[in-house]
Amino acid sequence: MAKFVVTPSSETQRAAWLGGTIPEVERVRPGLWSVPVPIPVNPLRYVLVYVLELPDGVAIVDAGWNTDEAYEALVAGLRVAGYAITDVKGVLVTHIHPDHYGLAGRVREMSGAWIALHPADARLVHDRYDDSAIDSLVERERAQLVRSGVPELTLDELAGASMMIRHMVSMAKPDRLVEDGDRLDLPGWDLRAVWTPGHSPGHLCFVSPSRKLLFSGDHVLAKITPMVAVHPQSAPNPLADYLDALAAVRKLDVEEVLPAHEYRFLELAERVDYVMAHHEERLAEIERMLGGASDGVCCWDIATGLTWSRPWETIPPFMRRAATNETLAHLVWLESRGRARRVLGEPELWFAGA
Repeated sequence: MAKFVVTPSSETQRAAWLGGTIPEVERVRPGLWSVPVPIPVNPLRYVLVYVLELPDGVAIVDAGWNTDEAYEALVAGLRVAGYAITDVKGVLVTHIHPDHYGLAGRVREMSGAWIALHPADARLVHDRYDDSAIDSLVERERAQLVRSGVPELTLDELAGASMMIRHMVSMAKPDRLVEDGDRLDLPGWDLRAVWTPGHSPGHLCFVSPSRKLLFSGDHVLAKITPMVAVHPQSAPNPLADYLDALAAVRKLDVEEVLPAHEYRFLELAERVDYVMAHHEERLAEIERMLGGASDGVCCWDIATGLTWSRPWETIPPFMRRAATNETLAHLVWLESRGRARRVLGEPELWFAGA
C-alpha cells in the first residue's frame, strides 16, 4: 500500500513529534488552544488537550494522565492561554483510556467542572478503575488470553500488564452523559458529538460545523492507527464498529482535524481512506495465514507471525497483549463475514472460511 502523508496544519507540532520532543502550547485559532500534557513511559509521549474559551472560563477536550507532571503541565498550559485550573467549567472526555480520562477527576476536584462521557464508556468505569473490581477484570483478561493460545509462561505477565498504570487514573464517575448527535452546551461553540466506537465502546469525536473542525480523539490520527481490539470490556465486533464509524466521519465537512496525539492535519477523507485500506491489508494477511493452516491456528500464533512496526521479540508485554487482542478483532470481523471460522477450546483454533 502506497504511503499517504497528511498535510500538517501545525509545522511546529509535526517537528516536535518527529523530533521526539513535546510541542509548545499553541493558539490554534481565536478562542482555541492546544496544550500538550506528557504521558509517562509511553511512545506517544503526550496527549493534546484542547482548551475552548467560554464567556466565563474554559472547557477542555480530554485531560491527561493522573500524574503530578501531567497536572502541572495542564496548569501551565492554561496559564499560557490566560486561565487558571479553577476556570475549567467542563471536561469533554473522548474516551475512557487513562491518557484522556485519568486526570479528569482531579480537574473536577480543583475547579468544580463537570465531566462528560458517552454512556458506553461510563458503564466501564467501575470495572476498569475501582479497586474492588480490578482482580475480576484481570482474570477475565487472562481467560481470554488462554483461549487465544498465549503460552503459560507469559500468561500472567500479559494479563496484568496494564496494572502498572492503574495508579495514574483517578476514578471519577461522569456528571453528564453524551449521546451521538448531542449538541454540547458551550456558549460560543456549536460542538456536536459524533459517536465513533471501536477504539473504545464509547469513543466520541466532537465536530464544529461553523469552524469546520473535528476533535478526533484517538479515532483518526495523523500517522498511526489506533488500537481496535477484542477484550473483556470491548464490544463483540469492535473492528466492524470502528470501520463503520470511520465511514461516518469521512462524510463530515471539516477543514482541520485536531487529534489527541501527534499533530493537527488537514485531509480527513484521505486519511480515513488510508486507514481503512490498512485494515483491509491486515485482514488479507490473516486470511493468507488461515489458508495455509489446514489444522487450524490459534490467535497468538497468528499475531506472532504478522507484520508489525518492529520485531515481535522487541515488543513489550503490554503491547504484545494489545497486538494479540487486535489480531483477535480482525479474526472476529472475518468470522462475521464468513471468511473465517473457529473451533472453541483452550485454545480456540481458527480456520479459513468456507
